[in-house]
Amino acid sequence: MTFSTYTPGLYASFKHQTFTHRQLVPVPSQGLLRIERGAVRTVTWSDQGTPITLGYWGVGDVIGQSLSGVEPYQIECKTHVEISYIPANLCDRSLEEIFAHIQQTQAFFCILRSESLRDRLLQLLILLGKKFGREVAQGLLIDLRLTHQEISESLGITRITVTRLMARLEEDGLIDRSRPQYIVLTSS
Repeated sequence: MTFSTYTPGLYASFKHQTFTHRQLVPVPSQGLLRIERGAVRTVTWSDQGTPITLGYWGVGDVIGQSLSGVEPYQIECKTHVEISYIPANLCDRSLEEIFAHIQQTQAFFCILRSESLRDRLLQLLILLGKKFGREVAQGLLIDLRLTHQEISESLGITRITVTRLMARLEEDGLIDRSRPQYIVLTSS
């Protein structure tokens, strides 16, 4: 396991920092990070070493160890990302973004408590479509490359179950996966 760590020199004069797809973002011990461009996934691990997705975050969202309180805490870039650092003494200026973070976290938690695994997966895809989607001819393209393993880590189910449920959603005409690693919520 690789954990993101705070790098004092990086944040001393940090206004905007860019990161590439799959890169880990150093996590400051205090303050918050604001996503200016791109998308990230925050992750922790169970005592058994199983990855647990804490959320998917995009433009305008604030994230950070101090907001989460979970350890370990890692930020993985899902796209090219530009991030700003908000020092702890200025976090009170980000209350609207902090409230949005809490609301999204609770929406994510409600998805995880859905009894039906099929509904859980569909609700996650809808949430991601609303947050990261863009209109295409077939419907709403979730503009993130999501592996079945990442989805399984998000929902607390096996990768095999995700694969089976994705096939069922596609058979039902709810999603289109004709382009590898992209999911479209169909408009039918």
